Amino acid sequence: MIKVGIYGATGYTGYELVKLLQRHPAAEIVFATSQSYAGKTLADVFPAAPALPLIAGEDALLDGVDCVFLCLPHAAAAATAVTALEAGVRVIDLSADFRLRDASTYTEWYAHTHPAPELLAEAVYGLTEVFRDDLPGARLVANPGCYPTSVLLALRPLLLSDIVISGPIIADSKSGVSGAGRTPTATTHFVEVADNFSPYKIGRSHRHLPEMEQAIHWWRNDAPSLIFSPHLLPTPRGILSTLYVTLGEDVAEGDLRDLYTDAYMEEPFVRVLPAGQQASLAHVNHTNQCAIGLTLVGRTLILTSAIDNLVKGAAGQAIQNMNVVFGCPETYGLM
Repeated sequence: MIKVGIYGATGYTGYELVKLLQRHPAAEIVFATSQSYAGKTLADVFPAAPALPLIAGEDALLDGVDCVFLCLPHAAAAATAVTALEAGVRVIDLSADFRLRDASTYTEWYAHTHPAPELLAEAVYGLTEVFRDDLPGARLVANPGCYPTSVLLALRPLLLSDIVISGPIIADSKSGVSGAGRTPTATTHFVEVADNFSPYKIGRSHRHLPEMEQAIHWWRNDAPSLIFSPHLLPTPRGILSTLYVTLGEDVAEGDLRDLYTDAYMEEPFVRVLPAGQQASLAHVNHTNQCAIGLTLVGRTLILTSAIDNLVKGAAGQAIQNMNVVFGCPETYGLM
């Protein structure tokens, strides 16, 4: 049995982890932390939750714990990761602290010096379908962001092919409000979101952009630039990314579909949709699935990619990574 602890259990992602781990046949929750609700139970925060005691992070005992999930703000997550690693505990970090390989890039986008730059090279980027071979026994896993998961899974087969790409890639992405976290803001509370649909952090503003660019350049040295336009959907959860890629040569849509089918045919959590179908939130919400649709218009390839931002974009992918780290079947707790 894998003994796990959850730091930040009262956020949306933390609670999603609890729900998934409850049905996991080889994992047991040892502790759950919350700075705001220490001394209460998770059921006091989420009425449908189990009465799991909540403790302050500094009171969490790491003795006898095999793995911790960090659902914490950036910087705080890195500091907690250092403590856990020093105690011999494996870490799956759901913050952005270990996703970027370059400390100066992290400083540029997060406006402070990285708390543990010596760990950046060790952290395995936890896009499970891509870095599965690096995960067994890993001490530190950097769970990808939700937008990058939807965009990168859709782009990777094309980027690894010999097909010429001409011009920038456009990623037009929409996320449910839970992607903004549980703390309400002037732009995310109900009255502002309901009956509305709005872009935000257009241009080179969103912190997930360098994460996507990093992976794109891992896979293709001459990769074109990425234009990323996120939007806020008036829905609780789910991400739909529509990607526009101009090809520099004539390619048959059937050949592109074969490329994607071959890339993902063995993957339990990636589904390439049949011709004529486009990905939607209904394909994926409350699952760990990524659904990908593709359409070719002339030389423009239109990819649609849908995930549940709280599951495949966060808690579900974290458990998928934990399963591989500890040698469990990858689908445990997720199907």
